[in-house]
Amino acid sequence: MAELRLTISGSDDALAVRAERLVIAGYTARDDASVREHIDELARIGVPPPPTVPMFYHLDPGLLTTDEVVDVAGDLTSGEVEPVLVRAGGRWYLGVGSDHTDRDLEREDIGTAKAACPKPLGDVVVPLPDDLAAGAYDTAWDRAHARCEVDDTLYQDGPVAVLRQPSDLLPRLSAELTARGEDPEAGDLVVFTGTLPLVGGEFRAGRSWHLELTLDGGPTVLTHRYDVKQRSS
Repeated sequence: MAELRLTISGSDDALAVRAERLVIAGYTARDDASVREHIDELARIGVPPPPTVPMFYHLDPGLLTTDEVVDVAGDLTSGEVEPVLVRAGGRWYLGVGSDHTDRDLEREDIGTAKAACPKPLGDVVVPLPDDLAAGAYDTAWDRAHARCEVDDTLYQDGPVAVLRQPSDLLPRLSAELTARGEDPEAGDLVVFTGTLPLVGGEFRAGRSWHLELTLDGGPTVLTHRYDVKQRSS
């Protein structure tokens, strides 16, 4: 379990999150061409295609962090901007995070590569409608825009509308949790919902990462900045 202290946007209200599950959703583009583009990006660094689309990677919630400096073991790691759905106390919130991943390990096993790195998360979230699975936020989701810079160079930039909406993704996740013998409604949950194509289509390792998620055309912008420090062997 991970204990996080977040802030609700537009207020000074604190949100305590006791995350019992961390799920990283991968290959979540809506159309086949975008999914193929991401698979091709990974293939260029030797990563095999996934067995199913989308994929859900169930990781240790202890990987979650709002710290501005994170430690990694490998020398070839990279992040990516993602909308993050947070369920805390039975209510849903939206934040921004980075599925930081070890790209060397990714050639061997994607789940292991994801588990090798912390998962940075911005400490400000916005409340969402209760019934995400019924499409209550889908229209606003499609108006959001995500952007990522690495070492002050543009890395990702585009509409969140390329990703599966919560009404598509969450029922799929609930079905998988049920199949695993878990109650999908139990406990606090953090879901990284997928990412955008890379500018130039090439993964880039870097030291400083800046994430932005602009909601509903603005003015609300969720941001997070973090630096990577390689652990000494």
